[in-house]
Amino acid sequence: MRKFMVVLDDSRECLNAMRFAAMRAAKTGGGVEVLAVIPPEEFNHWIGVGDIMRQEARERIEVHFEVFAKWMRDRQNVNPELVIREGEPVAEILAQVQEDADVGVLVLGAGTDRGGPGPLVTQLTRSSGTLPIPITVVPGDLSKERLEAIT
Repeated sequence: MRKFMVVLDDSRECLNAMRFAAMRAAKTGGGVEVLAVIPPEEFNHWIGVGDIMRQEARERIEVHFEVFAKWMRDRQNVNPELVIREGEPVAEILAQVQEDADVGVLVLGAGTDRGGPGPLVTQLTRSSGTLPIPITVVPGDLSKERLEAIT
């Protein structure tokens, strides 16, 4: 089954990327893989403190994921899977794409502020010509109705 991989983070545009991925998966018989990346700078502490912080980060991600997963299951009849990786976000996204052959599309949300589309969109579109899958960039300010219309 082809999966739409979407990145879970704290950005506002993440919501539209999640919606888009779930709607496309529902309409095409695909799946959704939600990738969360814990950056390494969060654990530059003593070993015991770093381990506690790592566990707390995983718990926050799982709670955040469950909100999206419930909506996907209830509204789109899609049961997403969660993958948590640790490292630099772009490198971990690329590694996950390479390691999971079922991922067919990477879905990213684009920011709407003056700072541009966001660091992930900027960095990953630079290497899009060498990726084994297409990238779909979803504008962060699309309405739910517009998302439904285009999916």
